[in-house]
Amino acid sequence: MCGIIGGYGGMDPETASRMLARVVHRGPDEEGHVEVAGNVLGHRRLSIVDVEGGKQPLVTPEGDLYLVGNGEVYNHEEIRETLENGDMSTRSDNEVALRLISERGPEALSELLGMFAFLIAGEDGAFVAARDPVGIKPLYWAHRGGLVRFASEMSAFDEGWQAYVESFPPGHYWTPESGLVEFGTPVPPEDELEHFEGPSEPGARIPDEILEKVRDRLVRTVGRQMMGDVPVGVFLSGGLDSSLVAAIAARWYAKRGKKLKTFAVGLTDSPDLLAARAVAEHLGTEHHESVYTAEDALKVLPNVVSTIENFDPSLVRSAVPNYILAEFTARHVKVVLTGEGADEIFAGYEYLRDFRTEEELHAELVRTIEGLHDLNLQRADRVTMAHGLEARVPFLELDMISLGLSLPAGWKLAGEGQEAKRLLRQAFGGWLPDDFLWRKKAQFGDGSGAASVLMARMEESITEEEFERERRAVEPPLRTREEVAYYRIFAEDLGEVRPKRTIGRFATT
Repeated sequence: MCGIIGGYGGMDPETASRMLARVVHRGPDEEGHVEVAGNVLGHRRLSIVDVEGGKQPLVTPEGDLYLVGNGEVYNHEEIRETLENGDMSTRSDNEVALRLISERGPEALSELLGMFAFLIAGEDGAFVAARDPVGIKPLYWAHRGGLVRFASEMSAFDEGWQAYVESFPPGHYWTPESGLVEFGTPVPPEDELEHFEGPSEPGARIPDEILEKVRDRLVRTVGRQMMGDVPVGVFLSGGLDSSLVAAIAARWYAKRGKKLKTFAVGLTDSPDLLAARAVAEHLGTEHHESVYTAEDALKVLPNVVSTIENFDPSLVRSAVPNYILAEFTARHVKVVLTGEGADEIFAGYEYLRDFRTEEELHAELVRTIEGLHDLNLQRADRVTMAHGLEARVPFLELDMISLGLSLPAGWKLAGEGQEAKRLLRQAFGGWLPDDFLWRKKAQFGDGSGAASVLMARMEESITEEEFERERRAVEPPLRTREEVAYYRIFAEDLGEVRPKRTIGRFATT
């Protein structure tokens, strides 16, 4: 939705202007900033909800508390009904968050459903920074000499601050008085999970009532994420997850007499492109395709590595086609839904078949979900926001995660001869033809045709001698010649940033 920056303890106007300029791509529509009791808030806006009236910073009626936010609060209408003063000056969901915190304090952040990063400053010197429990929306911070700075992206920080930059932890808020306080987690505590009784053996029969519950939950979640005053499209890879999201969104639009827009990318005749085309035709969407060449992929590669602020090879390979797709999609819509997160919740990865006990599988799914904010979600946010496009992730709403993790392993894991995520496939029987519904999974970078092109060319660009010499530029060491090639690009822009504090596979916390 937006790009935000902030400074606790003071920030000169020139620094604020530089930081905002570096996140202009996240919010090309408007800019706003304010100095409050010596603290600074800055905002670049992508107008989605209350296009005319939702300019930020937002302020309370008393004029004593200001907020800049990035993201969406999907249950803002329900929250508004619980406020002592529900009369808003805008229709912005972020204003509801501001009023909630003004009335009940930052602990009330746990009531919000959505993806968000907020910075709040008060006339009394109060300051709050917060990030949603899953970490769907990014937030970074840096402490130096008694000052604290915040931004949506690492590249927003001046070079002298880069060595201090860390990923702000999801599900936490920070105030100068309390320090970091956890208000929510991506995975509910064990005693809060629903815990459906069922078998642990892979391939067990799934009761109809469970299939209905999963189907209804995802339909409700997608419907909730259609909010906004601008059209919402879908990234359609032709795989199961995005196809289900598209099928639900297409029905949502059809009930309102409108047609869903879907978007696909790939090399000519790549598997993803062909599959997406067939799914779109079946759903009757207004379908758009972006066909790229191997040279196109290589041409945008340096921009992609700089954009995602990461050098993990699998992330880069999937980010390249997504970057091309996002640039193309932004010409048509401002918001897209994606299928991100389904594999982590419903055990869609092939390696998960090796986890034979309920406890082992659950622990691994929790680990992957908790790590998404510095890996897949980092990529998904950056490649879209680089083009002023907002990506929403229905599978990663908290109640969807909670339901998925409550189900026993025997319903999630595939048995001999069965496809992964069979629970989702069975739950949506009849929504898609069987050959789409049961299509085998392909990694996005593979299915779109990018992976082999990038891997081969990058491996060739680094000699064995260079690999041995440069692989220990970070710790733990870089793993392949391909990764060294990506790290070189990363280091040009963010060479002072410490990967252990900011990047998923290096993070120690």
